[in-house]
Amino acid sequence: MSSLRSRMNRLTGTTPVNDELLSEAAKREELGDSELEAETSNTNDLIETLDPRWQSLDVKLYQHEQGSFLLRRIRYPLSKRHGYYALEQLQAAVSHLTAFHPAQQFSSTELLFLDLETTGLGSGAGNIPFITAIGYMERDGYVLEQAFIRHPAEEYAMLAYLLEKVSSFKVLVTYNGKTFDWPLIENRIIMNGLGKKHSWKPLHIDLLHPSRSVWRNTLASCKLSHVEEERLGIDRIDDVPGSLAPQLYFQYLAEDNPLIVQGVFQHNELDILSLTALTIRFGELLGGRLIKTLAPTLDLEELVRTGLWLEKMNASLLAEQYYELAYQHNGNNPSALNMLAARDKKAGNWDRAVVLWQKVALQQQNKGSSRMDACIELAKYFEHKKKDYFVALDLATQALDQLANDSFAAMNRSKYRLELDKQRQRVARLQRKVQRV
Repeated sequence: MSSLRSRMNRLTGTTPVNDELLSEAAKREELGDSELEAETSNTNDLIETLDPRWQSLDVKLYQHEQGSFLLRRIRYPLSKRHGYYALEQLQAAVSHLTAFHPAQQFSSTELLFLDLETTGLGSGAGNIPFITAIGYMERDGYVLEQAFIRHPAEEYAMLAYLLEKVSSFKVLVTYNGKTFDWPLIENRIIMNGLGKKHSWKPLHIDLLHPSRSVWRNTLASCKLSHVEEERLGIDRIDDVPGSLAPQLYFQYLAEDNPLIVQGVFQHNELDILSLTALTIRFGELLGGRLIKTLAPTLDLEELVRTGLWLEKMNASLLAEQYYELAYQHNGNNPSALNMLAARDKKAGNWDRAVVLWQKVALQQQNKGSSRMDACIELAKYFEHKKKDYFVALDLATQALDQLANDSFAAMNRSKYRLELDKQRQRVARLQRKVQRV
């Protein structure tokens, strides 16, 4: 046991929380699973009384063969609405989610939604999930389960229960779960000696990535709580911020008062429901259901970014409808217009690209890099495609004047000099071509 303790201390450092986990792991190393299970069985023979205050949270004691932990289980009717969406809409939206994993088919009952509340925000060995929440759809309802550990010694039973539950699902849906939630769970499974029992390899849909692709500059933040408020019609009232969850859990450990973590349970419940609603939204986006109802209300940049994401998801025909809406949009967003023009240039759609660049170049009030970039692209187009060196020279000169007169503070010095030399060379080359005409 001492050798295990010294090895763990070197890796993680010893804390009161890790000591309990270490003791449990050491027992497993010394006694073996069979002896430890017998020891656990004898302990579980004692009748455990749950603090009555847990009842107000609708939390019950769950006795697993590997030990006990607390479990809150909520069943919603499929008609329940969360923001703009009813849970039953997942049944239709799921068929379009296969775009995340082409050549794979799955139903709404094969999706498992996962969200954790942990003792920290890092990925180190001392970060423990104290609430592990899963959501899944059944034929006649939607189930949300929140497993809570009252102390680290209950983590083993909670993880064993989770491994049993996940095996019947095909797809894992998370928000930042590829980077945080699922790697953390897998690390905890290994640290608790459950690696041999873990063989689940789900298809993973992490909705943080499409959210960033579509809303990177449109929303102030791509945190789930902000996305749900701005795009899902969800307004949380008196919500406990997720960043406070670790502090509240440690306060609960110190005071042994279940009411301290009541707000954390509620926050986590809303996270799972919002994750489900966001899944419906992306499913309907991929299915084209939003093109007539929602798309006309979007601003220029969101239209362009949505189209780019849809094209990346092999929904090119649908993406083109968003591009066309952006092309017809009255909004004044030079960077978004250049973004669409760059896509059209790559796709060989020169006619629309030129019109978009011209829209930006004609905006005399735009003194930033967007107008300069548009002038440069037009200069290259008229020089190499149209062989109209007079127009190309005029555009290249405008770009050079703007580059020379503007500070371009965001551009580092070496990059600025390189760009300046490049534009001077372009102007000089076009001047020679004009003289030869």
